Amino acid sequence: MAIMITDECINCGACEPECPNNAIYEGGMDWSINDGTSVTGMYSTEKGDVDAESRQEPVSDEFYYIVPDKCTECVGFHEEPQCAAVCPVDCCVDDPEREESEAVLLARKDALHL
Repeated sequence: MAIMITDECINCGACEPECPNNAIYEGGMDWSINDGTSVTGMYSTEKGDVDAESRQEPVSDEFYYIVPDKCTECVGFHEEPQCAAVCPVDCCVDDPEREESEAVLLARKDALHL
């Protein structure tokens, strides 16, 4: 499952540089699939196909957030999600709405890092 950031976030930003997929953004900032990845062209997201370079609306305007379509829970990079490991208030938690197998997370990692 993807990781999410709860509203207990204190906006310290400790999580953002730790993400190997560049899936974490400051609240209010737009995002794109190709930020920090090698993806070009069209990419399938949970909301449909998007151009990897097109800017998308923020997931949150108030707190740091994780783009679920880019989160791999650090599978293939680290033993545990690095955002959760460094969060001083433990607000990086499993997203119960997005249960995904290790195989799905590895496939996402491979798709993001060609």
